[in-house]
Amino acid sequence: MSQAGVMYGMKAVFSAGLGAPVLLVMMLAMLVLPLPPFLLDVFFTFNISLALVVLLSGIYARKPLEFASFPTVLLVATLLRLALNVASTRVVLLEGQNGTAAAGKVIEAFGEFVVGGNYAVGLVVFSILVIINFIVVTKGAGRISEVSARFTLDAMPGKQMAIDADLNAGLLTQAEAKARREEVSREADFYGSMDGASKFVRGDAIAGILILFINIIGGLAIGMLQHGMAFGDAMRVYSLLTVGDGLVAQIPSLILSTAAAIMVTRVSSSEDMGQQILSQLFANPKSLAVTGGVLGIMGVIPGMPNLVFLSLAAGAGGGAYYLSRYRAGVVEVVEELAPLPPAEPKELSWDDVAPVDTIGLEVGYRLIPLVDKNQGGQLMTRIKGVRKKLTSELGFLIPAVHIRDNLDLSPNYYRISLLGVNVGEAEIHLERDLAINPGQVYGSLRGIATTDPAFGLEAVWIEPALRDEAQTLGYTVVDPSTVIATHLSQLLQDHAHELLGREEVQHLLDSLAKTTPKLVEDLVPNAIPMGVLLKVLRNLLEERVPLKDVRTIAETLAAHGRESQDPAVLTGHVRNALGRMIFQQINGLKNELPVITLDPGLEHILQSSMQTGDGSGGPAFEPGLAERMHQAIQKAAHKQEMNGEPSVLLVAAPLRQVLARFLRRTIANLHVLSYNELPDNKQIKVVASVGNK
Repeated sequence: MSQAGVMYGMKAVFSAGLGAPVLLVMMLAMLVLPLPPFLLDVFFTFNISLALVVLLSGIYARKPLEFASFPTVLLVATLLRLALNVASTRVVLLEGQNGTAAAGKVIEAFGEFVVGGNYAVGLVVFSILVIINFIVVTKGAGRISEVSARFTLDAMPGKQMAIDADLNAGLLTQAEAKARREEVSREADFYGSMDGASKFVRGDAIAGILILFINIIGGLAIGMLQHGMAFGDAMRVYSLLTVGDGLVAQIPSLILSTAAAIMVTRVSSSEDMGQQILSQLFANPKSLAVTGGVLGIMGVIPGMPNLVFLSLAAGAGGGAYYLSRYRAGVVEVVEELAPLPPAEPKELSWDDVAPVDTIGLEVGYRLIPLVDKNQGGQLMTRIKGVRKKLTSELGFLIPAVHIRDNLDLSPNYYRISLLGVNVGEAEIHLERDLAINPGQVYGSLRGIATTDPAFGLEAVWIEPALRDEAQTLGYTVVDPSTVIATHLSQLLQDHAHELLGREEVQHLLDSLAKTTPKLVEDLVPNAIPMGVLLKVLRNLLEERVPLKDVRTIAETLAAHGRESQDPAVLTGHVRNALGRMIFQQINGLKNELPVITLDPGLEHILQSSMQTGDGSGGPAFEPGLAERMHQAIQKAAHKQEMNGEPSVLLVAAPLRQVLARFLRRTIANLHVLSYNELPDNKQIKVVASVGNK
């Protein structure tokens, strides 16, 4: 039976779902039944082949999770090797008096050829292998596994928060976020399993030492007492068999320990380990040039092996020269690109008047790699995700974002504009990640202090190597593309009403006409003109009410449009009709809504102020009263936010729009509702009442 035949047969068994039972029965058989030398040769060869396959699979895996079954494979291979040790020990002790070939050709070859038939040399070689495996490789890999498992588990909350932040910003779909969460969970499970599996490898190394001494002592006793062999003959035969058996088991053990160390020390990348080493170790030709110089100096010293040192020096110098010439050639090709000939000047026309971009994004020249797909830029994809998410949430198509570079900007800055007006800008550090303080963290970070451009939270630009540490401390860590995309998403939500124009409203009506044509025909222009409809929809968006239920909006406006053409009055009617959606948007599926109310006396004063007016169509609030009311509402809203509950001000219907406009820009996330907007099947809980004192 060839090695290829054994491997093919094992593959067929595993494919049929019988792998685990067959391996278990095979190991039990090796522990109980004596095996002939031929089967020992087959299993020892298979054991070495399995170790090599596992090692190469670990080397070619681009990230540890591509070989997530490694801890289980490591455990099975260790148990298989220990079972082989028991089987070979039985054969050595039973048949050792017949010579060094009694336990099979593999053990004989390792005992005779590998160590030259000298059991003393074999013991030394075996001891060195055990020391390397136990003290260097296994101990280091075990320590790294412990640290990786601890930090991976500590970093899980921060990674989950980062996924939630990307999902809320529209950078991920629900399916992608679910996949990312599963990957984080699998990563924690993997490193936890590796922490336990490394203990098996370490125990295997200790077992190898004990088995060696037990076999030598037992072999001497059996050979001299039972078979009447001389001490020298018994020592030679049983020691060579024991050393050969130990080497056959210890070499696969060292290979698997190395594979475990590689798996826990490598970093996830799009390249395998060989490509990573080549691209990073020889990235700078200066390192090869300096190495060649040092080797050359050592090579001319009398008494040194001059040929070897000078040959390696020449090789290192040649490699440095080749790398430097290769890089210089790439630069020359770029510089030799001929500039385009200047275009002939032409007469000006209306085509030269550039239209204003609805949404514009300008970046400094150092941020161009973020938007260049050829350089791995992900910003374009994330902006598409933001547009898709907001389009779904707001109920109308978000216009395309026009991106261009601007040499007038600082190299690391970007600027976001709406309808040609700058609405936000910030500085980005391309080679760093942004660690955002969500409100409670457990330490500080080294980096460049700043604030999150989207929400104004405290943040730090950190090196990518500190990402896991930052997540462990409770920070939300995002990359530069996510920073820009989140900032853009927040600004588009704040200014959504400015993005809605007549063209977008007409598209909404055309879509509605496909299902309810009579409703659209009665609405515009029979009930209200297009201008009034546009103003009502903008009022809704300005108060964060989406336009998804356009049918209810249209039916409400058609019913009340002939009574009043005032957009404010019509907006109130539409909000009443959308009360359930507004309530659910604020409070989810809960039945009880915590609210802040106004004292009846204060409400009476405010309604009287509205009736008096200030001559400009607005209410005439007394300045001192307005300031006290604002401070009291702000304090109550802040308390609600600290308790993790929504901030809702519940007022009489005539006051709702005025107070919403008065408080919108100064108290973030405050919802102003009227009593008419509350669904009949929902309840309220008054958590604070604001008076006029």
